[in-house]
Amino acid sequence: MKRRLKEMEEEAAALRDMQAKVAKEMQGGDANASTAEAKEQVDARSVYVGNVDYACTPEEVQQHFQACGTVNRVTILTDKFGQPKGFAYVEFLEQEAVQEALNLNESELHGRQIKVSPKRTNVPGMKQRPPRGFNPYHAYPYRSYGAPYFPPYGYG
Repeated sequence: MKRRLKEMEEEAAALRDMQAKVAKEMQGGDANASTAEAKEQVDARSVYVGNVDYACTPEEVQQHFQACGTVNRVTILTDKFGQPKGFAYVEFLEQEAVQEALNLNESELHGRQIKVSPKRTNVPGMKQRPPRGFNPYHAYPYRSYGAPYFPPYGYG
């Protein structure tokens, strides 16, 4: 029992060390850190590609944009079943490559005319709307309006 307790304490100490190391890396200004400035820099080097063919692979998209500059990453978004949504994001190493990529707007990839535009930075809370006021004509599911209604001749 004491041996098992000692093993658990050693595992807990190892986990604390790993957590401290990860926290130190996150605060160290890593390029992949999820800070707002880092995301804005990545978004400034990325483009949105719309109307991408569903059979298109990331390698084909990368090859299409290779003439613009060095492609860092290609992301083709998929739904919950793994089927492509029909658009992609291409991240470049240089920000100048974005302007070259914009020239490929309305070019053809896999027989489809793609749309290329700069990737916009997502602003959190932008979609929030003010709450709607009370509407007396909307029914609420938790309210009961008396006894249930049964038709006079049954359901027959």
